Amino acid sequence: MKRISTILLLLVFASAFSQKSTRIFTSDIDNFWMAYDSIQKTNDYSGKLDLIKRLYTDKATKGLKAFMDARDYNDSVYVKVIEKYPKFWNSVRPNTLIIKTKTKELEAGVVRLKQLYPELKDAEMYFTIGALNSGGTVSGNMVLVGAELASGTEATEVSEFKDEWLKGVFANQSPDNIVSLNIHEYIHTQQSGNQNRVLNQAIKEGSCDLIAELVMNEPLKRKYISYGMAHEAEIKAQFKKEMFSGNLPNWFYNGRQKGEGADLGYYVGYVISKMYYQNAKDKKQAIKDIIELNYDDNKVVEDFLGKSKFFKEKTADLLKEYRKKQPYVVKIDPENGSASVSTDIKELKITFSQEMVPGYYSFNLSDKGKEYMPMTKVKGMENNDKTLVLGVDVKPGKEYEFILTNKSFRSKEGYPLKDENLVIKFKTREK
Repeated sequence: MKRISTILLLLVFASAFSQKSTRIFTSDIDNFWMAYDSIQKTNDYSGKLDLIKRLYTDKATKGLKAFMDARDYNDSVYVKVIEKYPKFWNSVRPNTLIIKTKTKELEAGVVRLKQLYPELKDAEMYFTIGALNSGGTVSGNMVLVGAELASGTEATEVSEFKDEWLKGVFANQSPDNIVSLNIHEYIHTQQSGNQNRVLNQAIKEGSCDLIAELVMNEPLKRKYISYGMAHEAEIKAQFKKEMFSGNLPNWFYNGRQKGEGADLGYYVGYVISKMYYQNAKDKKQAIKDIIELNYDDNKVVEDFLGKSKFFKEKTADLLKEYRKKQPYVVKIDPENGSASVSTDIKELKITFSQEMVPGYYSFNLSDKGKEYMPMTKVKGMENNDKTLVLGVDVKPGKEYEFILTNKSFRSKEGYPLKDENLVIKFKTREK
């Protein structure tokens, strides 16, 4: 009798833990479709705004409010996408409603995740309807899902969209993807640190896919994974060139620009994490290492890459070789820091150590503000694309200062500018 009581008590505790750690909210989906149906009954734009507000956004869960803040959604954005894509909305509607039937699977997924990673912290899952530009993100301990994208499938109507992005996204999705998608986002709530560097972001995203795969105990079906496997050598070579850079748009969140070859940073990070896991003797410790990796610490991330053996070379050697190949500024005319520049100058010339890709430039104001910015326009490249010519307008006895950043500048070999935030300044002579 005592043993039976103990078992029952354990079951109660397990149930309580499950309910506490896997709080799932789907009311935003029902509220959206109530607003949607009401909007179809009027042609008055202000009336539509009132309906989406009263029936949807005013009733928003904490998660929907966070999602709207994160993606700049508002009532007019919702009305616009509702009016613009009626075939899509009618097509995807049944899929979004299926999500409510997946709560048991989601709870079971979190239980399996807890088994793999006992240190798992509580999180909440919010299924919302977004405005067609985000399938999922996180905010604090909240997993935020845009169900209209997350539940789209190959059969979803996409003829109203001008680009092919959503068609590619939906082609590899099924209702079963919802669980793995949420496990991916759930892992993000456990991660710490952030660096604007391709390598760090790749592992941060790709490791979530690996953990989701371990939880589901089956291969993930993602377009970037199948595409990556088919183009492994070229992707690896390009990643080696850019992994220490901040060129995130070339690797992440670029579906509308890259088409089939989008989001390949996820693929590379997934493979790195998988190889780390496979090479580890203690698999449970490996999962803990992967989830608790500190993305603020570049050295820690580089060590993780080395232990994965993704590249044959040592990471320190790759970093050294990368820095040797980066272009840098060799000359500025007039000379940077000069205190006696003629007021007759109409141009400022910046010469680089290598031939640069024309048309990709990035400048910021200095802390002193726009009144210190002398540049009027970018005239273009000369000297075999090694020298950038800027038009300037200067006055006597005045200081000028602005910042050249490495965000856009690239050599023709594909390497970003070494100078991260180069302050260019000079002072003109008095009359």
